[in-house]
Amino acid sequence: MKYRQLTKEQFESLHEDFAKFLATQSIDAKEWKQIKKEKAQVAEEEMNIFSDVVWDDVLTKTAYVEHFSKTSVNLFKCDENEIHRIAINITWDINLLEQKGFEWLMQNPMDNSVEIFKGSKPYKGERNLEIFDLIEKGSSISRGEIFDYFNQLIG
Repeated sequence: MKYRQLTKEQFESLHEDFAKFLATQSIDAKEWKQIKKEKAQVAEEEMNIFSDVVWDDVLTKTAYVEHFSKTSVNLFKCDENEIHRIAINITWDINLLEQKGFEWLMQNPMDNSVEIFKGSKPYKGERNLEIFDLIEKGSSISRGEIFDYFNQLIG
């Protein structure tokens, strides 16, 4: 398995897509119930293959991810061959996880207590696996507005 199996909730929200996926392998609902009951390993493999297909699709379309903690923000722009990072650290006691703290940062990006670093690097391995790793470590897929805002600010 390349990534990780989708959660039960993710499978439930994608049940129509999963049904189509099974249909491409000539497995109908009745047969799927039988497989789950009698061939758990085969069912697990089908779910793993489907999970990888979904993850690959999502990650290929992902252009930005971001990770917030209490006093720092890591913003990533995921191009085809390299990843760009803007790291923001706040040097005083603020909580960027709260709306008030986030709004303060957006209104005071050039404050002396805000440290901003920018860098880029080529992917070490496969692009999608590196983005998946960031997500597994707590990053969220985003539309990139915050990255673009700070990128314009610092040039």
